[in-house]
Amino acid sequence: MPDINTIRNLRNCHDKSINAIRKELNINWRTAKKYADEDYLPSVKKIEKRGMMYDEKWGEIVGGWINEDALLPRKKRRTNLAYHKELRGLGFTGSYRTVCDFVSLYKQGLVEVTEDAGYERLEHPPAEAQLDFGTMEVEHEGSFKDVKVLIMTFAYSNAGFFACLPSENTECLLSGLINLFDQLGGVPQKIRIDNMTTAVVVPKTKFEEAKLTDTFLQFAHHYRFEVQICNPRSGHEKGNVENKVGYTRNHFFSATPRMVSYEQLNDELQEDAWDDMNRPHYEKMVSIQKLFNEEKKYLYPLPETKYPAFKEVELKANKYNEVMIDKTRIHVPRARNYGFIKAVLRWDSYQVMTSSGVVIDEGPRPYMNKSREIPWQSIFHDWRRKLNVIPYSRYFKYLPVVLKTYLGVEADLRQRYERVKQLVKFLETYSMSEIEAKFYELIGADEESESYDVDWHNYDQLALPECEVSG
Repeated sequence: MPDINTIRNLRNCHDKSINAIRKELNINWRTAKKYADEDYLPSVKKIEKRGMMYDEKWGEIVGGWINEDALLPRKKRRTNLAYHKELRGLGFTGSYRTVCDFVSLYKQGLVEVTEDAGYERLEHPPAEAQLDFGTMEVEHEGSFKDVKVLIMTFAYSNAGFFACLPSENTECLLSGLINLFDQLGGVPQKIRIDNMTTAVVVPKTKFEEAKLTDTFLQFAHHYRFEVQICNPRSGHEKGNVENKVGYTRNHFFSATPRMVSYEQLNDELQEDAWDDMNRPHYEKMVSIQKLFNEEKKYLYPLPETKYPAFKEVELKANKYNEVMIDKTRIHVPRARNYGFIKAVLRWDSYQVMTSSGVVIDEGPRPYMNKSREIPWQSIFHDWRRKLNVIPYSRYFKYLPVVLKTYLGVEADLRQRYERVKQLVKFLETYSMSEIEAKFYELIGADEESESYDVDWHNYDQLALPECEVSG
């Protein structure tokens, strides 16, 4: 602009000719003429791109892929190299650099393709629910355990309900839904799900509707709800429940709750769900509880008969009388004596039966005992450097009661340091449950004694193999 102003000033104020301006400023005659006599007005700049990415279908295809990947976590998104490889499979003849340049411009919003990347705002009538699983951590019997939380939300009221389960298989899905319906006191008219394999046998595509499994379709008919299935990679279509999964993890599982049983945990979560409804809706500024009370009027009543959620599978025993259940070998006495055996699988248990229905073995599903140890060794090592905060640590509540007393507020810092040091030594030989069972024996005191001084001779005797002790 300063150069343009100089040209116009020489022309209008100093009455210079175009040729004189050209010579004085050492510029092209056409440039001098353009800015001296023609109007120079701002205009909207249009970026017109040419080439195979813009004139053919390739830009539209890549633009669609970028929009799809934007819905996924960053680590699951495809790279430019993956885009180029997939395009080559479709007949693309351009270079990798061509794809990189297009992706860069597209993400900056500098190019347009015909595909609409925006979302339509969905309206949610009452009694339409959304469903999804989330994985949460709990403490159970001295170990950490991952549980699957089946979460149902209502976009109209933003009410959420939860059912904790050990797995995401069909039996757990149906049992969880039955639990949720009991909490609601009714059945939603419509339930929106993603393409979960436990309910959908053929995923939904652009040209073909999804197909439900026979079991889930029968379940839906029994409870009379309509199933709505999202498009692949379209989490925004059930955005309410997607947000609720994160909300549940941050508000109800942030401190790793203690689980005595699934029933106890579900009862506590149900109380939390109802308490959570006292807050106002994020848009309507009315309490969620009030909105859900209105919504309950539109729920279908529960059927008189509860659906029996189980699955039958045929089993084959090997020469060791072992059968495979949940990818785990289970010994069934005399299993090979029967010509035909089957398993009836429920969400938490199994029964092995003969062809005549006689139960020859039963027990909890193998995944019910799946857990991982709390890293007590590293926790205690860390506590030795932070003696004051031990009673307030997030792990303190997971200690056995006797160890809470041993390390609690009654002990001064020097005692606490020595006792943590002793427990670290014990953990080299025993698990936490074994320390709890042998605690008074290890420290050489009875349960009524107020002395916690360790008798290391007793500990050494316990740590020796039985043959050495007896010898």
